[in-house]
Amino acid sequence: MSIVGQNVPHESAHGHVSGESIYIDDLPHSSDELIVDYFYSPVAHGKIISLDLDEARKVEDVVGVYTHKDIPGENRFGPMTPDECLLVEDTVEFIGHPIVLIAAENRKAIKAAKKAIRIEIEELEPVLSIEDAIEKKNFLGVPCSIKHGDLSKGFDKADHVLERSFYNAGQDHFYLESQACIAYPGENDQMVIHTSNQNPTEAQEVVAQVLGLGENQVVALMKRMGGGFGGKETQASHPAAMAALVAHKTKRQARIIYNKDDDMICTGGRHPFLRKYKVGFTMDGMITALKVDFYCDGGAFVDVSPGVLWRALCHTDGSYYLENCEITGIICKTNYAPNTAFRGFGAPKGFVTIENIMEEIATYLKKDSFEIRKLNCYGLEERNTTPYGQILEHNFLPQIFDELYESSDYRNRREAVIEFNKRSKTHLKGLSMASIKFGISFNTKFLNQASSLVNIYKDGTIQVSTGVTEMGQGVNTKIQQLVAGEFGLPTSDVIIMITSTEKNNNTSATAASSGCDLNGSAAVDACRKIKARLADAAAKHLSSQDENMNPEPSRIAFEDGNIYDTRRPNRKIAFGEMVHIAYRERVSLGERGWYITKAIEFNFETGQGHPFLYFTSGCAVAEVTIDKFTGDLKVDRVDILMDIGKSINPGIDRGQLTGAFIQGMGWCTTEHLRYSDKGELLTHSPTTYKIPNIWDVPEVFNVDWIKNDDTNWRNVAGSKAVGEPPFPLAICVWSAVKNALTYVVEDEIPKLDLPATNEEILTRLTHYKKLAEAPTTKK
Repeated sequence: MSIVGQNVPHESAHGHVSGESIYIDDLPHSSDELIVDYFYSPVAHGKIISLDLDEARKVEDVVGVYTHKDIPGENRFGPMTPDECLLVEDTVEFIGHPIVLIAAENRKAIKAAKKAIRIEIEELEPVLSIEDAIEKKNFLGVPCSIKHGDLSKGFDKADHVLERSFYNAGQDHFYLESQACIAYPGENDQMVIHTSNQNPTEAQEVVAQVLGLGENQVVALMKRMGGGFGGKETQASHPAAMAALVAHKTKRQARIIYNKDDDMICTGGRHPFLRKYKVGFTMDGMITALKVDFYCDGGAFVDVSPGVLWRALCHTDGSYYLENCEITGIICKTNYAPNTAFRGFGAPKGFVTIENIMEEIATYLKKDSFEIRKLNCYGLEERNTTPYGQILEHNFLPQIFDELYESSDYRNRREAVIEFNKRSKTHLKGLSMASIKFGISFNTKFLNQASSLVNIYKDGTIQVSTGVTEMGQGVNTKIQQLVAGEFGLPTSDVIIMITSTEKNNNTSATAASSGCDLNGSAAVDACRKIKARLADAAAKHLSSQDENMNPEPSRIAFEDGNIYDTRRPNRKIAFGEMVHIAYRERVSLGERGWYITKAIEFNFETGQGHPFLYFTSGCAVAEVTIDKFTGDLKVDRVDILMDIGKSINPGIDRGQLTGAFIQGMGWCTTEHLRYSDKGELLTHSPTTYKIPNIWDVPEVFNVDWIKNDDTNWRNVAGSKAVGEPPFPLAICVWSAVKNALTYVVEDEIPKLDLPATNEEILTRLTHYKKLAEAPTTKK
């Protein structure tokens, strides 16, 4: 039985639980190593009038104090637009904006140097909300849009029209390992950096730009991260450049490790969104027209906000066919840390938009929201074209809706919720579903490429190098299985090496749930090239021992650590022995693999094309209980059903599925970034920022996937990505809260912003209770 598809333990599991896994700050300190930190802006917006560093430079054990003037190369960079400076030049744009870089022998000296810095800033009026940015026309980039059908005709066909808006807040990545990098200077200005980074190639590029070097002078290495979730896709380049600048200036090893407070203050998170929408629908709930205008809070600089916004636009249809729609978006510039990639990228903002609309149509028509969702669901042979023109193939959504409706006992539980809410004076229940049709691939075509390097050694063991980065998600284990499966070996014979820009150049970030899709495919490509040479050598070797058998490489099989000709299955030769024979025959045992995702085309000007290779689909049902007096929320039960193709590793996929869902619950319910009226983040530690804990996990948590062995032939091993898609399924918890509120007041569609914290729920409960008690509320 092939190792692919089996529950192989995570390749670092033992190290994680024993504490032996090595992270950046576990790497040995050298005797001449410097500690790096920075002084950042205390105001959200302002011009630097004066900066006096004389006393800071005099602090004992301080080795260097640097500003933008000390940067030998480019100070400005950015993954999409070079608008962000490493160190402030004259205008600070957010609280946490780095101004001065400090290198010292110890942290005590750094702390003293920060206190000794004298700075005068003329404060300017900051923009601290999306609404303020809209009013001041403070935007980043240009508007984008997707249009399909005839919007005006769609509204003409509608029996009812709703026009509303709602807001979702941001989210902090809250990875356990903060931003971290160690830089090692070499001869001839060369630089090696060990970086906790989802995108080593970008770190290499940024360091080279900042230092004025060629990219061939910089090597970026990445063994593993203690979490990333998108927060180390672009913003990990900043600490890498800081450490490298100090190492370049001093010719000494330099280490920078953010503390949790500074990490949360100085790095951006998930983008807040405001959306205004107008939806037309028939008496039975079929959507005939939808217009959505997105306003995305990009923060102070562009970062990857255009990609996030486009991803939101491309997922606003969710699992539902929109015959006539117009979806537009614009990025707002505010004086907060630049927001960046986050698990799901922009897709959750699109999904929550349409799922909210499904709930509101149901409330308006006094129907169960499941009916509205099922009615509008994408079809199999018709009603299967997305707003951007891609045909939805192999659509399992109708099947998933129906199967989950039955397996979750939805009908009986809805009746139980209604009865409970009639009886209970202290608590309130809600029940709702959410669904996804998550597009897999980078929207930007050139990012859909990957390389690998597979080396077989004379004893038959294998090393694999790819451009993927391991952040705990198990991608190295899956690639290990794919390579072992190609050669019929146990995974113990395959080691995934440290990610290095020296071995795999010009790599894409480990993002968009495509790490295994791209790099696993590249590894398989390399394996098959080597296998062809080994098969040829084996065919000649085996046939030389049997005069009645001609050498036929196509007959050679790799299985259970052996190689044999299928015509003589009993005459086997051990893999390692055959490798040694091939080596002596001067057969190349190393190979570079290459993969590009085909059929990816998208026109950003027209908003039309084929931006995704395939879709990962699923549905989830949540039941919640709310305390009417405190707004306290308990998630009683969640049922999830997905299509994940043929799983490469079911255990790892289940872990990703459940972990993504719980993190999504955090975004939807507990994680609220709160700021002062000056733009200062107030929730910058575990004491004030509430990520889900064990008590927030649903008491009943059922997770399953449908059998789908044959339809995703386009992807490696028939698998489907599961890293990001389950995240927006947690919207069902939020929509269950919204559903619960419908039982408080009649003839009113509840408004609920995201996250649905206890405070948000209690505020809405109080408001709707007053409406219900007021005699004027009846229409």
